[in-house]
Amino acid sequence: MSEARGAWLELSVEADPEAVETVSEILGRFAPGGTSVEPSFELVDEGLGARIDPTRPATVRAYVPARDVAAAGRAADEAAVALGHLQAFGLRPIGDLRTRLVDEADWADAWKAHFPVMRIGRRLVIKPTWRRHHAEPDDVVLALDPGMAFGTGLHPTTRLCLVALERLADEGRLANARILDVGCGSGILAIAALRLGGAEALGVDTDPIAIEATTENARRNRLARRVRAREGSLPTNEPAFDIVVANLIAGVLVPLAPLLRAELSPGGRLVASGIFVDREADVRAAFEAAGLAVTERTGEGDWVALEATTA
Repeated sequence: MSEARGAWLELSVEADPEAVETVSEILGRFAPGGTSVEPSFELVDEGLGARIDPTRPATVRAYVPARDVAAAGRAADEAAVALGHLQAFGLRPIGDLRTRLVDEADWADAWKAHFPVMRIGRRLVIKPTWRRHHAEPDDVVLALDPGMAFGTGLHPTTRLCLVALERLADEGRLANARILDVGCGSGILAIAALRLGGAEALGVDTDPIAIEATTENARRNRLARRVRAREGSLPTNEPAFDIVVANLIAGVLVPLAPLLRAELSPGGRLVASGIFVDREADVRAAFEAAGLAVTERTGEGDWVALEATTA
């Protein structure tokens, strides 16, 4: 069996934003750690910040174990064939598959170059722990190291949730609120909710890596005593929450709708994202059937976030 010093094979594809979901699904077939999506951005504030450019292609990346060079090569070939079939439809521009070996020692830091300081909404600032940021007086700065967990602030679904939380804070709904973050990933949403006025938060996720990331990020933001994270899903068997955030996908939100409703206190708010526009009607119908009334809708590109309350 052949071995490579580079323990991971990086697969990357530039794709039109509307093709990102399909390209991510293809690359995810071969990458045990899933995929990351990096929207195009331009640096601002002398390189200390960034602004998303939705008119330019995003980059989808995945990492395949490459100690067995032959197996990694076969995975890359199969991915290229699947992408070729997608390109043949000509529906949206999709670039060629690019590959490179990443050394084991460097892999943990290889992705960091793709995450700048990001301002979201009016006050929220996502600051990777390895970056510097000169905070404005009203900035709510979240120090974040996502590691291998989903949730950096770069993806539209995360940004939609953060903007919704900022709006709820402006309405006074986060003051002393109990927060539930379903599918907490890096913990970014739970941490943002507390920094915007919430009292305590529970994050649940089926991925143990996410629990570790959430716990560490809570510590980095001096919120370790107010954020709990545990492996699992719903029901939580906890007292009802004032705010529930669920940045998942439509295929998960639909069956979870009754359980999400059950976690909410009377008059509580649900913020749900990860909804591709083509599935919005399905999610709305599931929410209504579960006794949730949709009160707000926001969108970015092909992604939608819905805010709902107990009907």
